[in-house]
Amino acid sequence: MSEPSFQDDVINELGDDKLTEIAGLLGTDATGARDTIATTVGAMTGDLQQKADTDDDDGHEVRQAFAEVTEPPLQGVATLGGGLLSGGMMAGVLAKVSKPVAAAVSKKTGIPAPTVARVIELLIPVLLAVFAKRAAGKGAGAGSPQASGAPAPGAAPGAAPGGGLGDLLGQILGGGKK
Repeated sequence: MSEPSFQDDVINELGDDKLTEIAGLLGTDATGARDTIATTVGAMTGDLQQKADTDDDDGHEVRQAFAEVTEPPLQGVATLGGGLLSGGMMAGVLAKVSKPVAAAVSKKTGIPAPTVARVIELLIPVLLAVFAKRAAGKGAGAGSPQASGAPAPGAAPGAAPGGGLGDLLGQILGGGKK
């Protein structure tokens, strides 16, 4: 049995109510909403992976945001920051890529960019949740190809062999596209 794709995880995390809300926003049915979500999530994760592979400020920021997502939750007094800490940097990175992704998805699908941007706004908290769940499960899936030492799908080229952030990015964003 293959691991679900990142897009599938996002759609499952959305649930029926949010999927229906997005379908209404797009003026389509659930199938059309799923297709648009898959296209949008694919564009966002592809853009994140591409940025993470660069050696500039954007690349550093994306890698830092993924590192933050993989950290165990803070406990005790440190949690007083609450929601600000839980996804802060990654939420900012996702917000930064949302405008170019909205334009690209709009061009590909014909859906107006402001509508795609609104869908992305609804997807960001879901993306954060899926990133966190996948990061938390990174050591738990002993039967997964990633746990067996096989390269993660979509792993950063030139990633450190035997692990490293590139492999983690591939594991979080990977899972195969359908």
